[in-house]
Amino acid sequence: MLLLNHRRALRLVGVLAVLTVLVFLLVGTDSNRGFVQHVDDWFLDVMVGARLDPLVWVAKGLAFAGSVWLNWPIRVVVMVLLAVRRRWLQLSAFVLAVATSEPLIGLLKGLYERPRPVGGLYATDSFSFPSGHAIAGAVTAVGIVIALLPPGPKRWRWEVQAAVFAGLMALSRTYLGVHWLSDVVGGTLLGVTLAVGWPALLQEVRERRGRAGAPIAPSADLAPEAR
Repeated sequence: MLLLNHRRALRLVGVLAVLTVLVFLLVGTDSNRGFVQHVDDWFLDVMVGARLDPLVWVAKGLAFAGSVWLNWPIRVVVMVLLAVRRRWLQLSAFVLAVATSEPLIGLLKGLYERPRPVGGLYATDSFSFPSGHAIAGAVTAVGIVIALLPPGPKRWRWEVQAAVFAGLMALSRTYLGVHWLSDVVGGTLLGVTLAVGWPALLQEVRERRGRAGAPIAPSADLAPEAR
């Protein structure tokens, strides 16, 4: 079992999806330095004003935790572990979350073509929205918890902690001045939606197939001879 209550998870995914679409629409329609950009500018000023050398190194460490150099090896190890344990449903959900999120990063960046903030602490060569670090970090952190831990209150706490870690890792990108706040908010929401959505959807499909294939019980109003 992936989730104790996948129907509740699907409702949560619905809320997350609405919030994700809302952020994406706000950014996409925020032309001529509107409300979203003003908030992003203000938040970037706060981050730049709060920079301290030790915190910069912490932010760089968190950014590295969401990079492809660490993210992909962890993903491969988790996939192999799930395959060895023959946990095919968990493996399918994790693979689908990764496989759908990665193409979306490049596709959405190319669609929005949003410039990055000026004066970041290291060079980047892609567009800003949404944050690929935020999407990949959320998919990996939350997806691993769902795939490896049994469902229950303990795992729920780990899921929340994984989402918080993914958010902090994403915020480190704003501290370093290479992303706007809305970049990481939209990316984190999208990543968590995919990480939770695929397990909930696969479990719903499996349960529906199970009900469809269940033997039909004999009707109670049939005579014993006809049963």
